[in-house]
Amino acid sequence: MDMNQALRDYFRQHANNLTEDWYSTLENYDPSTVYGSKDPEVIKGLKAQNLEFHMHAPDIFIEDKETFLVKFYEWVHQIAKDGAHLRTPNYLVIREFKRVRKQYIKLINAFIHEHRDDVSRELANDWMNKVLEVFDIAVLKFVEEAENNSKQLLKAQQEMIYELSSPVISLANKDALLPLVGDIDTARAKIILENTLEQCSQKGVEHLFIDLSGVVIIDTMVAQQIFQLIDTLNLIGVKTTISGIRPEIAMTAMQLGLSFEKTNIRSTLSQAIVSAKKDI
Repeated sequence: MDMNQALRDYFRQHANNLTEDWYSTLENYDPSTVYGSKDPEVIKGLKAQNLEFHMHAPDIFIEDKETFLVKFYEWVHQIAKDGAHLRTPNYLVIREFKRVRKQYIKLINAFIHEHRDDVSRELANDWMNKVLEVFDIAVLKFVEEAENNSKQLLKAQQEMIYELSSPVISLANKDALLPLVGDIDTARAKIILENTLEQCSQKGVEHLFIDLSGVVIIDTMVAQQIFQLIDTLNLIGVKTTISGIRPEIAMTAMQLGLSFEKTNIRSTLSQAIVSAKKDI
């Protein structure tokens, strides 16, 4: 009898029991976590994910490590990007991996006891080492994948916030207003440029008022981005008027040698709008 294959099959036979025993002994977790959710669909999905683990993990006993990891990493990746797991602190996920590891060690010991005449000490130690390695890999890979997914989600949310914080507001006579508020860093300036060009094109804007009175800090890179926006708008036929330029922003622009020739400058937004009406 191939004892490695027999052990793998033994785990497969007990897979459902492993999942049910694990879930039934979960602690009273916060309902916001994947382990404390009372949503039937979340519970169903959690059990399915746990059961799928038991379909993959025991293959370590019969496959070479490289082949095993290809499939196993796919499972870890799916868990790490799962929304319910992303809302659950990593230390709680690691705690549950440790509890499942105890289940595996207990089951291996039960198998060894049933086949004590056929399992050498060396083979038993090899199985234990493989189980420990599988769970180490699972924990490390999960934390790595979860962190990457969290960063991507945060980046997407930040970009959405940036887009919402730089709206092009349509006015009369194909005029529009871009009110900028708060600190503008290089990343936000890039999104403002792209978002403004797209919205001006979609809305058929011919004259854009850019109000900077709500901007606190602009560094040299951001100042260049704003003037690049003005130059690009000019190329697509959109006139610009800037209002609310703070003295420090004007000084930054002058130090960089940036030219105001392609745009009108007004102290306040109301002056800018009044001036534009006179020009009509």
